[in-house]
Amino acid sequence: MQILIIQTKIGMGDMVIYLPYIHAISKKYNKSVSVLVKNNSRAKELLDEDNHINEIIDLKKEMDGIGGIFKLSRELKKRNFDKVFIFNSSLRYNLIAKLAGIKSIYQYPLFKSKDNIMLSAKIFTENITNKVISTEPNLVIKKSKNNLDKNFKHICLGISASGPTKRWDINKYIKLAEKINKKIRCKFYIAGGKNDIDLIKKFKNSSVGKDTLSFEKMNIKETLQYILNCNLYIGNDTGWAHLSVALNVKAITIFCDSPVAAYGSYSSKMYTIEPEGVEKGKTTHDTLGSDKISFDEVYNKSIQMLS
Repeated sequence: MQILIIQTKIGMGDMVIYLPYIHAISKKYNKSVSVLVKNNSRAKELLDEDNHINEIIDLKKEMDGIGGIFKLSRELKKRNFDKVFIFNSSLRYNLIAKLAGIKSIYQYPLFKSKDNIMLSAKIFTENITNKVISTEPNLVIKKSKNNLDKNFKHICLGISASGPTKRWDINKYIKLAEKINKKIRCKFYIAGGKNDIDLIKKFKNSSVGKDTLSFEKMNIKETLQYILNCNLYIGNDTGWAHLSVALNVKAITIFCDSPVAAYGSYSSKMYTIEPEGVEKGKTTHDTLGSDKISFDEVYNKSIQMLS
């Protein structure tokens, strides 16, 4: 039996949130599955060591549009899939599955416009497996030897973000690290990429920047071993936060301008901080609350979770 899962959301965070449901389908049929994803999900790096995954299929740009329907269906037909599980409501992917000759098609209700991605995936998969599925993700990687100095607490700082409105100010992170370091000896790991170079330089030039390690020259797979061995993640709602909880690392995740109900409620390891004046659990797109995050709340919770 050949099984395909279609997950077309972008970003590492989305990929992590879908992991429990991909694993559940694999376990139900006692079979590793193929997953069709967009390249920016970083699935090839994240799922490389996961035995539930048989193959990662890239959803390439040339597979968009009308012509792309036939290109993608031909590509899938080569693999002779027996079942497909489509984690969206798109008629497009239903048609592609039929053109690919897949006889058993399972999909969200068609034309559903808005959803909470975690709840929709959970309901969909539980209906398939007839089991209650935990929303806690598990990122499967081989753990290397931990060479981090035990005399320090190790903190991953997620300064990166998909947009400026989702980013807590870098000066606040510097102030936070300085204040934490006065109470608890720490080493910091800066989760950011090439687009965050200026922010990374600013942190490294601060009083806590000495010996700070940043991720901008690493691929995602290389960063996982560092995150895995950290004591805590503190940072924006970005892919690094979701990788942390999937690696069993507690996370303090700052939601300035993204839907906390979907991205901050699926893991017991994630503590969310939202703008002051916004009802708990109600932060969403267009909240624009980066200047309303309580520094004291972030600091106090950090000390509590590090102690």
